[in-house]
Amino acid sequence: MRRAARIVILATFAALGHASAQDVAKLEVDATDAPRRLIHVRLTLPAAPGPLTLLYPKWIPGEHGPTGPIADLVNLHFSAGGQALTWKRGNVDLFAFHVNVPAGSQSVDATFDFISPPDAGGFSSGSSMTPELAILSWNQFVLYPQGTPAERLRYQAKLRLPAGWQYGTALPIARARNSEIEFRPVSLVTLIDSPVLSGAHFKNIDLGMVDGAPHFLHIAADEDRLIATTPEWIEHQKRLLAETNALFGARHYSQYHFLLALSDFVANFGLEHHESSDDRLAARTLTDESVLQFDADMLAHEFVHSWNGRYRRPEGLITTNYNEPMRGDLLWIYEGLTEYLGEVLATRSGLGSPERFRDWLARDAALLDESSGRKWRSLTDTAVSAQILYESRDDYSALRRSVDFYTEGALLWFDIDTMIRQKSKGARSLDDFCRAFFGGEKSEAAVKSYTRAEVVTALQAIQPYDWETFFAQRVDSVGSHTPREGIANAGWKLVLGEKRSGYWAASEEERKTADLVFSIGMIVKNDGAVKDVMIGSPAQKPGVTPGSTITFVNGHAFSLDQMREAIRDAAASSENGIELITKSGGSTRTLNVDYHDGEKYPRLERDEKKMDWIEAIVKPRVEP
Repeated sequence: MRRAARIVILATFAALGHASAQDVAKLEVDATDAPRRLIHVRLTLPAAPGPLTLLYPKWIPGEHGPTGPIADLVNLHFSAGGQALTWKRGNVDLFAFHVNVPAGSQSVDATFDFISPPDAGGFSSGSSMTPELAILSWNQFVLYPQGTPAERLRYQAKLRLPAGWQYGTALPIARARNSEIEFRPVSLVTLIDSPVLSGAHFKNIDLGMVDGAPHFLHIAADEDRLIATTPEWIEHQKRLLAETNALFGARHYSQYHFLLALSDFVANFGLEHHESSDDRLAARTLTDESVLQFDADMLAHEFVHSWNGRYRRPEGLITTNYNEPMRGDLLWIYEGLTEYLGEVLATRSGLGSPERFRDWLARDAALLDESSGRKWRSLTDTAVSAQILYESRDDYSALRRSVDFYTEGALLWFDIDTMIRQKSKGARSLDDFCRAFFGGEKSEAAVKSYTRAEVVTALQAIQPYDWETFFAQRVDSVGSHTPREGIANAGWKLVLGEKRSGYWAASEEERKTADLVFSIGMIVKNDGAVKDVMIGSPAQKPGVTPGSTITFVNGHAFSLDQMREAIRDAAASSENGIELITKSGGSTRTLNVDYHDGEKYPRLERDEKKMDWIEAIVKPRVEP
């Protein structure tokens, strides 16, 4: 199947190379109103006379769900030869638009506007524009004809930005003048895979050549002061390139662009692309060391996806168009392995510290211990259900389980890494698997599918073991078993202590919460809103519920500091618990939380009887 798929891809590229000008759709995107969150689109599509169905992209790669923002496509009009055409939306597939192309016409014109929402949640369909910057995702500005594979469709885009704005993108440029950019004709797949970061406060950084390919970092923010970088941080970014190349041994792109937006008014997340990444972090990321450390793995994670996710991709995530459903059952490899490698590479490159790496392991392992949902929902089911779980609420999250294919998947691959190192007595590691499975010969952008069976075979070649049974027990089964073997195998113990780690504190600061899961068993926001409560916890027993609001703590107006102080005070008294006054709906209640064991936070403690494999895992592979 891999060979057959490769032949199809090469044949497709050959066909594209001989496409005529008439075969190319013309896309004009006017983003001069981006500060008002409005984009104006004009699209000319080749079309023959007769019925024509045009689709708006629904399943967005990397977002693992039908997240195309169809509700924000407005003011839609079709015409041909200057004649307005009547259109009709599909009454089952709401992403489909039906028109009749009149006799003698060779193309159809479509015009529409796109509204970028103000809400900072979600992924690329969330807020992507402020008065000072815009992240432009081409899937939001295109329609394409039903029935033709996306790779065979050709689009030539033109973009107009607000005066004075700069930009960064991996999309090949034909010419640029002032604020107008004309791009080269590319396949629809390449277009959608190449977002544009733009803004009034902008910095372009040349990271240099690695393995024959240029690498760039583009930064946009809402203020000039927020794009300040240090020579040390830039050097760590360059080391990330070297460490990643050392891990995989070969790249599969012709260039790479990190697109970094720093704003509190756009959705914060990372989204992978083959030759770029859409990275969105808090405004103060580069000016606040604690935030920078907490998100140290973001760029590394998305960079790894160029190998695991874009080049080699689970077969269920390879589709011929953007309206065909994807199957996410292997997301524990796609995202879980990438989550682990992102943390490893961030540490090897100096973006994060070894202490941060250990604190990350402790946090995720301890939280998974509290996940009662593991008794009814397997890790595989969290992957299959990704499109549901991404948008699930925070309340009773341990009972529901969330997108655990990231955290539990990462711990699973950490366990595999330590097992390979132990069984081979340090001669081999997960690095060898990555180099063999994702490396190979360097190439420009290409896609090769993978299956679970192929992953098992590749692991077997690195370290003989019954990996299929291992996955069946750890991925497919349900139960209270948590993936903590890797921590013990690596020479460490998971313990609870009174002191928050810097990583834990930064996590709370970013989310504006106090995470008290391991003491009274709840997460509360800085305004007193109870975000989540653990089943059977000291907080849940008297009746604290998610969605309620704490107004007073031990007779004092609520604050996060007051909440933590009350927990410490209760530890000094065996009689007095923690008195909370809560509001829920129209009711006010006084509740007493009977808890006296003080603050508790997870950390790793060294087991001197065993080899410290974490030190070996995060050790740089490339000399500074």
